[in-house]
Amino acid sequence: MLYFLNDYSEGAHEKVLQHLIDTNMEQLPGYGTDHYCEEAKEKIKKACGCEDAEVFLLTGGTQTNQIVIDTMLQPYEGVVAAQTGHVSTHEAGAIEFTGHKVLTLPEKNGKINAADLKNLVETFYGDENHEHMVFPGLVYISHPTEYGTLYTKKELTEISAVCREYKLPLFMDGARLIYGLVGKETDVTLQDIAKLCDVFYIGGTKAGALCGEAVVFTGNSMPKHFLTRVKQHGALLAKGRLTGVQFDALFTDDLYLEIGKNAIETAAVLKAGLKEKGYTFYIDSPTNQQFVVLENRKMEELKKDVQFSFWEKKDDTHTVVRFATSWATRMEDVEKLLSLL
Repeated sequence: MLYFLNDYSEGAHEKVLQHLIDTNMEQLPGYGTDHYCEEAKEKIKKACGCEDAEVFLLTGGTQTNQIVIDTMLQPYEGVVAAQTGHVSTHEAGAIEFTGHKVLTLPEKNGKINAADLKNLVETFYGDENHEHMVFPGLVYISHPTEYGTLYTKKELTEISAVCREYKLPLFMDGARLIYGLVGKETDVTLQDIAKLCDVFYIGGTKAGALCGEAVVFTGNSMPKHFLTRVKQHGALLAKGRLTGVQFDALFTDDLYLEIGKNAIETAAVLKAGLKEKGYTFYIDSPTNQQFVVLENRKMEELKKDVQFSFWEKKDDTHTVVRFATSWATRMEDVEKLLSLL
């Protein structure tokens, strides 16, 4: 069976796993106060070019999105996101579960734009009844998006400018950030993100770690008593070392960036092969997620040998599916998949 189902099918990169093994018998304090967590945080701040940032290590993407959004919003505020954003679709109402509404914007190729965001805010405050409504309190974007697309530096700068004009924190979901940073078509760096966003996270779960997401708060944006709020959400690990050791390994000698290149290279070969065979793409993704339209009978036949993701129904006879590559995808498996197709 070939696996192109997601980018977290494997365990951990061997260097991450080795670091866990090497430090396994050390006795360390809990709750992320050990020196590996501190060293990881310092390395992350240096990589971001933001020495005064606050870094907090959590364990999963939905958990991170929910906690960051809930703790940064007032009870009467909601979060603005694309209709296709992860918090709008595939998180089982985790944001609404905390009492905050997701305020959706139209999207193009998975992205929102500054003009639509500005219009939403101005329309809200232009309504004389807005005190009776949910306030826009924070803006959520993901990079790459749900469709594997990337914001340009210009687009991010424009969105950031609107957010700062209206004092709305800008939060970037970076579950797959590694694949955006090493993409060949991007002009956005980690340092750019640190300058333009008030909070973002660097995903580890989908980037060579067993689990873990590194939340980076810039410009004194970290909510007061954040650790306490994390604990209220049941997300404070007693063995905080688990995430600290992993991110310490990932941010040593640029391992984080280096292992991300494999996903982009294997996805590029897959994309070129699909084009050569005449397959139709649902969207043009420059990263590790490729969305292809398959005839339903072909899709059912392929399921016998390949694991991939259902994305959405195209029409009565066709379905959009996703093939995802990762830091661990083997080029020989890409060739086998193309042969089957």
